[in-house]
Amino acid sequence: MVEIKKVEKNSFADKAGIKEGDMLVSINGNNITDVLDYRFYIAEKKLEIRLCRDKTEINAVIKKGQYDDIGLEFETYLMDKKHTCNNKCVFCFIDQNPKGMRKDVYFKDDDSRLSFFFGNYITLTNLSESDAERIIKMHISPINISVHTTNPTLRVKMMKNKNAGESLKYLKMFNEGNISMNTQIVLCKGLNDKEELEKTITDLSAYYPNMQSIAVVPSGLTMHREGLFPLEAFDKESAAEVIDIIDKKRRENEEKYGERIVQAADEWYILAKKELPDEEYYDGYPQLDNGVGCITSQKSEIKAEIEYQKEIGFKIEKKREVSVVTGVAAYDFIKKSCETLENEFENLKVNVYCAVNHFFGETITVAGLLTGSDMYECLKDKELGEKLFIPSVTLKHGTELFLDNTSMSGLSEKLKIKIEPTLPDGLDFVRKIIGAQN
Repeated sequence: MVEIKKVEKNSFADKAGIKEGDMLVSINGNNITDVLDYRFYIAEKKLEIRLCRDKTEINAVIKKGQYDDIGLEFETYLMDKKHTCNNKCVFCFIDQNPKGMRKDVYFKDDDSRLSFFFGNYITLTNLSESDAERIIKMHISPINISVHTTNPTLRVKMMKNKNAGESLKYLKMFNEGNISMNTQIVLCKGLNDKEELEKTITDLSAYYPNMQSIAVVPSGLTMHREGLFPLEAFDKESAAEVIDIIDKKRRENEEKYGERIVQAADEWYILAKKELPDEEYYDGYPQLDNGVGCITSQKSEIKAEIEYQKEIGFKIEKKREVSVVTGVAAYDFIKKSCETLENEFENLKVNVYCAVNHFFGETITVAGLLTGSDMYECLKDKELGEKLFIPSVTLKHGTELFLDNTSMSGLSEKLKIKIEPTLPDGLDFVRKIIGAQN
């Protein structure tokens, strides 16, 4: 049973006599435990709803369009608590967080519902067979899965969970149930790389076509690893070796399945000091949010937006000087992009600054993990012009808080400049830098 916290006025539920505080028991005879049950079973034209009000069972009937909402709200969007992670992965980034961050940053989720709604990755270790069967029955797809290795013994070692090897069976269940899967392999040097990486890619690719994509990403190592499993960072040579293995498996997959399936995260090319692939490599960018193809995608979008702005005759009428701050990994790309903008649009000057991550450690180079304090240290003595642009991914969604609990308004006040976040796409970046309103 789930308590109803609010009934929207004049909604189907309101007209059926459902009230705030009622306990939702079942819909069309199906027990309701969380949002998956609720959303799946209200997608019918006729609903027979069983409720509990003051320990008395009551019934309500609703007739509606098949996918119409009925107007109920619950305490949380999941209708119960988030499922926490039961693993102690040797590469877990949360275990490497310093003290003093926002409380929510330290929460480890491993919740299949968050995978469906927000694209979070799950490890399968806290799924039961009934959970997997429910996913298949409802055909909720795709599901994002952190696999890391298909070697059961090694998976137990890497995730420090006795169920880590056995839970690989759910990959087969999902495949047989025609559930689409996106998977990731967080690569740890000396553990699941080299021959183990080849085996994992081979095993996962065998689930094609339900295996939509496989992303290989490097483990992030901060300077806060006291007492944790000893891991070594990838360097130029070892990153190039990873790319070679992925390219080999891509060729094999294309020959066997007609699709390449596996892709390397941008960080491998940056570490290896290799040129990033073109758009064709990324097969429609299925793992863009996982850092796979971000730079190539933005490069294409920036080029297209410049062409559009030139085509409609946009011009910067008076001198415009702005600044951009980013992380080490994206600095060269952002610098070159801003130089292109300066060459294409008269009266534009863009200062591009590279903020080193002292909060997590200099090995952390992605822009999304920059903090307000590190950006301030980078920019406090710099010429900034009339406005500073920061990556929106540095902020907690829907707020202006950075990971170190400082704020964008606080940074703005300290630097004495207006700050505006830019979205991780080329269109927004170009328009904000050049000051276009269209």
